[in-house]
Amino acid sequence: MNKTNKGFSLLELLIVVAIILIIATIAIPSLLRSRQAAHEAAAVATLRTLNTAEVTYLSTAAGQFGTMQDLINNTLIAPNFVPGPVSGYNFAINLDTTFRDFTINANPASANDGRYGYYITPDGTVRYSTQSTLAPTGAAGTPVSQ
Repeated sequence: MNKTNKGFSLLELLIVVAIILIIATIAIPSLLRSRQAAHEAAAVATLRTLNTAEVTYLSTAAGQFGTMQDLINNTLIAPNFVPGPVSGYNFAINLDTTFRDFTINANPASANDGRYGYYITPDGTVRYSTQSTLAPTGAAGTPVSQ
């Protein structure tokens, strides 16, 4: 009786698993870097949106800028800004004591979400964080060129 075994040997399966692991080792870091870059681009775009919301609020609020809650209450931004991160970044509006000036900060929620922190002021220029640990080397406080 001629008996032929159909299927794969253990060695063949181990080789396939090893190849899959090698490919995953190469692909996962690239995926994480792409995710970081996407979060960073979204943070810059969101800062510009928040800046526009502040200018809009200014025109309807007797010449004063608003808090995050003020912008949400006036439906200038979505309500998801208050409880936590948006696209991997935490956003905070810092108003001066007279509400005539603001700085909006965007800091990564974790190191996996973004490498850099950003901020914007009423002039509309997005800049790297002034904290040197959240900016490219030697670029703390400089404008972002995106």
